[in-house]
Amino acid sequence: MAGGNIMHLLDGMRTTMTCIPTVHEVSAGIATEYFNESGGGGRAFALVTAGPGLTNIVTAASGAWLESRELLVLGGQVKSEDLMAGGVRQRGIQEIDGVSIMRPVTKVSELVKEPWPRSRFLDAVREGRRDRPGPVFLEFCLDAQGAPVLDSTVEDGIESVRPIGPSSVALATAEEAADLIGALTTGARRPLWMIGGGVSRACAATLHDDLASLGIPVVTTWNGADRLHREDEVYVGRPNTWGQRSANMIVDLADLVVVFGSRLGMQQTGFNWQEWARNATVVHIDIDHAELHKGHPHVDHALAADADAALAGAVRRLTSSGWRCDRGWLAHCRTVRTLLPRAESANQTAPGFVDPYRFCLELEDVTRPDDIVIPCSSGGANSVPMQVFEPEQGQIVITDKGLASMGYGLAGAIGAALAHRRRRTFLIEGDGGFSQNIQELATVTVNRLPLKIFIFANDGYGSIRTTQRNYFGGAYLGCDVQTGLGFPEWPTLFDAYGIPCRPITPEWRHDLAVTDLLEDEGPVAFIVPIDPDQTYWPKITSRVTESGSMESNPLHAMSPDLDEDILRVIRRVPGA
Repeated sequence: MAGGNIMHLLDGMRTTMTCIPTVHEVSAGIATEYFNESGGGGRAFALVTAGPGLTNIVTAASGAWLESRELLVLGGQVKSEDLMAGGVRQRGIQEIDGVSIMRPVTKVSELVKEPWPRSRFLDAVREGRRDRPGPVFLEFCLDAQGAPVLDSTVEDGIESVRPIGPSSVALATAEEAADLIGALTTGARRPLWMIGGGVSRACAATLHDDLASLGIPVVTTWNGADRLHREDEVYVGRPNTWGQRSANMIVDLADLVVVFGSRLGMQQTGFNWQEWARNATVVHIDIDHAELHKGHPHVDHALAADADAALAGAVRRLTSSGWRCDRGWLAHCRTVRTLLPRAESANQTAPGFVDPYRFCLELEDVTRPDDIVIPCSSGGANSVPMQVFEPEQGQIVITDKGLASMGYGLAGAIGAALAHRRRRTFLIEGDGGFSQNIQELATVTVNRLPLKIFIFANDGYGSIRTTQRNYFGGAYLGCDVQTGLGFPEWPTLFDAYGIPCRPITPEWRHDLAVTDLLEDEGPVAFIVPIDPDQTYWPKITSRVTESGSMESNPLHAMSPDLDEDILRVIRRVPGA
């Protein structure tokens, strides 16, 4: 996002980089995060000016920080002689202390007042990929940007830069992890492995066949959603507070849960984390000591290790020993999956509206193996696809749920589409969230990105409406058109940007006009009418206690309650 206080950086990058302008800095940051996370060609960074340029991108940096993703932000600053001093709030024009603002959500946040040696600069950049990834912010004073480049600053060129070396924290070796996991897995009757976003796509792909041969049931987190695929026999779902009921039940049935590369936050374990994996020995593999020892959930064996190395080592140990998991346990997990379908009959959708659960199931039928799927970051347009949609091999799924900021979807889809220009990118976003980043349709149009945009339109903030209905007796405020929110006429809006737009019906899957648009090489938009009173089951229900705090059900007790006959079948585990 261009600006006066980055004029020298911008001019230099104009001649050496592929530069993609965005309309707003937050979108530059989010698109950069998703570009790199999707693993396309090249690497992206964000360039923003001083003052509002910096404050606007803080949301993107915060999201990447919580999701443990690399995000390099280069920012502008006033001349070094104009920096504030002596307690004044501002001296230079648009000056604000960006380094201090960004420090809590970055691994590196530094001010560059004079040119750095190449090695110092690239060491700072590479810190964003070392150990647990995270954002890096470097703020360049205007005179440092414009200073002449000296041979002594460049040093011996890029060869002088130290490569990303050994971890800066004490990590267990792959052999140590393999010994522990192997011994516990072979001794368990009902082992379950959980793969999180800390396991790379490349590692999961390399181990795909060996995981299948071992026969250990595997679940994934939201950030690891595309590490396994719906066709994989050992894949048994995505547990979460808004996860699949079947997967949550399988976690509860397991007597061993080994977690690779997930921080096990409360969305993964539930707020009633004391009941998570209550019947299991829990092994937690993560690169961050703080996450391993934060006190929740219960963990029996915490091992600071690289998730890729730990998973690969454990697979090697087990395959070389000839051990195979009891097929009866995997078969029972698949029975649970059959008994508890992803779309439950308890949900109610009024006539004329699209059932969002059925929509996500049908979306699987129209997507191809090389497609990218971007659910947004909050509300039903996030939770429903992350609960229902399961990718096939080759697809990439990315979301950002730690910050759960509305408006993430469009910018994220732009970044993923820029990284994979020959692949279609499917975006699922709510009307409320989409409205917060509408301006980036200009970026979509200018770059003619192959985005297939589906807007869940329920005339408001569905999750806020549900909260106000359930806990405050329907005292609505700021959640829909009737209580003060405004929305555009969607076809008119998209027409202004030259993007075809079509409302869809419950029978959209068989509408040739829709399927033809999906094959269009450019961007298209579809308006999905969602019932404002749509129900969203299953879910974890909570109650307000007498003290005013919230008390939640554990993950294995999602609402509505299951029939006792079904529960008895689920709990009748072979060998238990």
